[in-house]
Amino acid sequence: MQMLECLDLSRNQLSGEIPIGMAGLTYLVVLDLSNNNISGSIPSGTQLLGFSASVYAGNSRLSGPPLAACLASHGPQTSQMLEVTWTWPFTGVKSSRAAASNKTWILLISSFPPPTDNQEFETEGMDDHKLLLLVLPMLSLCTRYVFVSASEVRDGEVRCIESERRALLDFKQGLIDENGVLSSWGDEEHKKECCRWTGVVCSKNTRRVIGLQLNGAKLRDQLRGNISRALLELHHLNRLDLSNNGFHGNQIPEFISSFKKLQHLHLMNCGLSGIIPYQLGNVSNLKTLDLRYNPGLDVDNFDCLSNLSFLSLLDLTGVKISDTNWLRGIRRLSCLKELYLGSCDIPQLTPSSLDFFVNSSSASLAILDLSGTKMNSLVFSWLVNMSTSLVRVELSDNQIDGLIPHAFGSSIFLEYLDLSGNQLQGEIPKSFSKLSRLHFLDLSHNQLSGLVPEMRGSVSLRELHLSHNKLTGLQGTSFEQLPKLEILDVSYNFLQGIVSESHFLKLHSLKVLDLSFNSLAFIVSTRDWTPPFQLNILKLASCYLGPHFPKWVQTQSNISHLDLSSAGISDRVPKWLWDLSPRLQYLNLSRNHVRGRVPDLSSKFAGFPTIDISYNNFSGFLPLFNPNSSVLQLSRNMFRGSISSICTFSYTKLGLLDLSYNQLSGWLPDCWMSMTKLSILNLANNDISGEIPRTLGQSGCWLLVTLQLRSNNLSGELPSSLRNCQTLRLLDVGGNQLMGNVPTWIGTYLTRLMVLSLRDNKFYGTIPPEVCHLTEIQVLDISRNKISGRIPKCFNNFTSFVQDNRTTRSLIPITGFVFSDGSRYKIDSYIENALVHWKGQEEEYNKTLRFLKLIDLSSNRLVGNIPKEFSLLRGLISLNLSRNHLTGNIDSEIGQMGMLESLDLSRNQLSGEIPIGMAALNYLAVLDLSNNNLSGKIPPGTQLQGFDAMVYAGNNELCGRPLAACLSAGGPRPSPAIDHKKEDKNLDTGFTFLWYSVLFLDSGESLLL
Repeated sequence: MQMLECLDLSRNQLSGEIPIGMAGLTYLVVLDLSNNNISGSIPSGTQLLGFSASVYAGNSRLSGPPLAACLASHGPQTSQMLEVTWTWPFTGVKSSRAAASNKTWILLISSFPPPTDNQEFETEGMDDHKLLLLVLPMLSLCTRYVFVSASEVRDGEVRCIESERRALLDFKQGLIDENGVLSSWGDEEHKKECCRWTGVVCSKNTRRVIGLQLNGAKLRDQLRGNISRALLELHHLNRLDLSNNGFHGNQIPEFISSFKKLQHLHLMNCGLSGIIPYQLGNVSNLKTLDLRYNPGLDVDNFDCLSNLSFLSLLDLTGVKISDTNWLRGIRRLSCLKELYLGSCDIPQLTPSSLDFFVNSSSASLAILDLSGTKMNSLVFSWLVNMSTSLVRVELSDNQIDGLIPHAFGSSIFLEYLDLSGNQLQGEIPKSFSKLSRLHFLDLSHNQLSGLVPEMRGSVSLRELHLSHNKLTGLQGTSFEQLPKLEILDVSYNFLQGIVSESHFLKLHSLKVLDLSFNSLAFIVSTRDWTPPFQLNILKLASCYLGPHFPKWVQTQSNISHLDLSSAGISDRVPKWLWDLSPRLQYLNLSRNHVRGRVPDLSSKFAGFPTIDISYNNFSGFLPLFNPNSSVLQLSRNMFRGSISSICTFSYTKLGLLDLSYNQLSGWLPDCWMSMTKLSILNLANNDISGEIPRTLGQSGCWLLVTLQLRSNNLSGELPSSLRNCQTLRLLDVGGNQLMGNVPTWIGTYLTRLMVLSLRDNKFYGTIPPEVCHLTEIQVLDISRNKISGRIPKCFNNFTSFVQDNRTTRSLIPITGFVFSDGSRYKIDSYIENALVHWKGQEEEYNKTLRFLKLIDLSSNRLVGNIPKEFSLLRGLISLNLSRNHLTGNIDSEIGQMGMLESLDLSRNQLSGEIPIGMAALNYLAVLDLSNNNLSGKIPPGTQLQGFDAMVYAGNNELCGRPLAACLSAGGPRPSPAIDHKKEDKNLDTGFTFLWYSVLFLDSGESLLL
């Protein structure tokens, strides 16, 4: 009930404790639980601590005082009260009157129906004027008593004020309502009752419009246009909500300052921009100001809000704050209870700005969100000063470093603390054990070290997130004293040691357990152990569980996510695993030594299943899978036979299919049109034959980013239907029997390609100039074909090769998928890969593929000069033009290719001298210029004279180190000869390499792949 603003349960016989969830009712402004049998302690929370003690009166067994009401500007509080009676017609209602000399009226209201227009208060000995001042502000808060919406109006009950009706119609005129959201607004006879109009709220007493609630999210549509001044006629407006609409380019209207009775202003996500008007501070009764998600807004002077003495909630999430004294402005908001500044562009704290604030009090502030603001460690000095009032603190994704202050242990009301995504160091403070009300703690993605503390006193803790740190072990049983714990995540640390059932004996409420990617061994001493919990999510990746499947997992009948990858399991897959839970959606058994056959899974699993059983020893034929499967990773097993079973169902949700490195054979099936969500298809390294079907590139490939068919036995031409796959980033069909011309449509339509491998096929013809349209290409491999003609001179169009930076982005631009029906899954373990060929050895480039920038045109029939445009490829790392019929000189500007690490021009007919500029290639680690007609002296320089003599062999007119010294007379001495017959036995290329790179790391080390 997150939208609840008024709740009255008074004068009943309710019992038990007040639920802690009530503290999450952030919009609650009126509450009365008095005169019941409620017991226990009042939960801490902004909404509950801020109410008067009268809210809880008449519950003799209820304890824990709320915070005092913010009455500093209205005189002292009364210390003594006497109960007197006043009468509302037809009801018995009581009020309280102070008997002390400094009189303050405090009204205790119990449930009663709203009065009619003719009803009046009747009191005994009470000044009518003072009573009215007290009653009306209280009643104006509660929509249940005095507000009426369209759904509550019956014929003849309410008639709106004509001037206000006309004002609303004028306001509508300034809006663009494409889908008729405000169709109920109009001049027609049946529409004249404006209190029936969508989003309009009227008072039953006065007939005045007191609320305008046009939140686009609730209307399920969006209004656009302008916010008209016509609203000024709504003098009694109490609430204005125009959130989630399209007022792009508009500023916050200055006329809003004229709404003297406005208490709640919501303009969230409206596309507003400009400086927040100073006049907004004149809305003196404002209690809620919500301007979040308007990145074009700017608060250049926080003091403009300082007059909002009743403001209790301020939400500026995602708004720019350019005022360097923003802390001072917050200090002046004496009633502020909730402050949301997440993702704000905000000036950083400095010692001078903090000195002004550190000695002041913010006792009312209970919720603080400064997440994603690049906040530094000085924020802790501010928080320590508010430690007694804080209930919820969000400081995630900032630049906070150093130690976590032990003073957090003094925040006795703290329930929610998020410090994730910072650079915090040191150990987790033991003082956290004092936080008995803490139910959420997130310290993930920091640099915390030491042991995980036991936190015995944090008995209310429900979620503990410690992942991605440098924690090394568990202190004692660590989690034994956390009986309410539901989520435990310590993944991606350096935890060592043994985890046993003793760590979990009292965790009856545990739903999520993630110990993955540590060096832990989960050893259960009792083979028939039955855990006290029923998990929804279990992640034990890289924890040692083997050699057998952990039998206790069989007891988890509610599990939806199971990850036992890299767990040292060498066992036959148990039959119970496939029927473990009807809720199972994610199963990861990869990188073990699991053997056996996979049964028919077409009726198993739930939702949109993800199944990863790659890198195991599964055998047999491919099974049937759930038709709603989203990810199927079965690579590196021993599956055999045809893949035609994949056509049994449509698999309309399938986004990733990886069957590579198996023993699959037969023809490539012709059912790809139905797989409209397919983004990654990898069938590499099998024995699949026949032609590539045209359906693979028809209407169903609009999401396809990776297509890997290499190392099979495919024949025929590349189907022109693949031109429709315009989202392709990686196309690898190398190592097949494909033939025909290199298609021109590759460059015309597949312009987003980053990896193109046609290597080791039977392609012929010339390299089409259209290939130069692949401006994002990083790997271009057409080697070992029958390509002839000249190399196009447009290779300098390859932007990635021209830029001399090392790319770090993934070739696959997606981390997951969200479907139109709301279903989603993420790709969390797939790594793009490509084949590497180096000195006859074939390897896969995977994690470092993104660093590679390579052109390989070797082993073809290319002729003519090497285009001068190659010298402009300053970012190229590897160039292989060997085993062609190239002629002419090596370009003198080759020294501009500063990132070049590997260069192979061997076995061509190049002539002339080696350019002296080549000595400037400081990163050059592999060079082969052998078997050409080069002449003259090898230029002096470390990079050239440090290579083996074989690099220059077969150039009879070449001399100088490492070859024989040049003679002053008689010409150069012959360079060493090469036994080509012996060489060709190893590979039908000379000194050939493919997709080779030496990666120079930041540490100065190099990685040879």
